[in-house]
Amino acid sequence: MTYIVKDECIKCKHTTCVEVCPVDCFYEGENMLVINPNECIDCGVCEPECPVNAIVSDYDYNEKDKEKWLLLNKKYSAIWPRITKIQDPLPEAEEFKNVKNKHEKHFSEKPGK
Repeated sequence: MTYIVKDECIKCKHTTCVEVCPVDCFYEGENMLVINPNECIDCGVCEPECPVNAIVSDYDYNEKDKEKWLLLNKKYSAIWPRITKIQDPLPEAEEFKNVKNKHEKHFSEKPGK
């Protein structure tokens, strides 16, 4: 089992989850974070820290696109830089926090800073 970051993180990128992660398994893209499923110890401390509910346990997440998000987290955690320190959310975070289906229109494959 692992935790995964999903659609809600895109264009928000809050990093309060990063600060509490005991194994530093978050990786930063231009406009979202992902979790490396091979490094996550399934402790769950990150999940309540996310103000937009973008982090879920893959065990509890029964949506039809579960596999898509698991693969996306795995793929990009292998190529994006690790993030270990809290940063400000993206400037447009408030505007995008309730937008649905952001992956199709707003996801960026570019690495973070």
